[in-house]
Parts: sequence; C-alpha cells; structure tokens
Amino acid sequence: MSSSQFFTLKQARISNNCPECYSNDSLELTFKQKLSETQFYKSITNDIVSEICCLNCDVQIFPIRWTDDIEQVVDYHKRGLNSKPKSVKLKPISWAIITFFTVILIAVALISSGLIAF
Repeated sequence: MSSSQFFTLKQARISNNCPECYSNDSLELTFKQKLSETQFYKSITNDIVSEICCLNCDVQIFPIRWTDDIEQVVDYHKRGLNSKPKSVKLKPISWAIITFFTVILIAVALISSGLIAF
C-alpha cells in the first residue's frame, strides 16, 4: 500500500509564445518533486518533473512540442532550482518494530551467554 505524489517546488511565468495559441506571457512552468509514502515510511526522492501549461488556452504543453527557446528557459530555471534533499522519515510503527526486534535480539544474546537464566 504505497502512494506517490508530487509537491510543487517552483512555479514561474515564462514569456515565450504558446505553441498552441501563440499567445505571449501565458505559459506557466512548474517543477514538482516526488514524495513516496507507505505505512512504514515517508520519503522524498530525487525525481523532479517539469510541466508547462498555457493559462490562455488551458492546454498542457508536452516536451515534444517545446521549442528551442522554451527548452532554454526551462534549463535556465532548472539550474536555479532548490530541490529538497533526498530523505527518508520512518513512521512510529517502524520505530516500534525496530525497537521490538532489538529488545528480542538483546534478550536472546543475554540468555545464550548465561547472564540471564530462567
């Protein structure tokens, strides 16, 4: 039971012509980073996705339709992007399982060494 979603890192209006409606100043560039979550942990990955939408004609512009000018602007914004570092955060159930198995391991070691006798 794992889910992954994206959170927005940066949004910028770019002043290139839309390849669909040819309007100026209506393109919005969005960078998103992937967040994966399971019942045991939550992690931020290094996967970054860029999307361009035209606010005038409400169309998402896919990379196949990007012009050379749009690609240069996207590369420029990508260089200045401050992405979150890759990280993993364990949830309380994970900590409980780790603690339980650590206690069991210590108990078995103490019993097998003869320090504790039943």
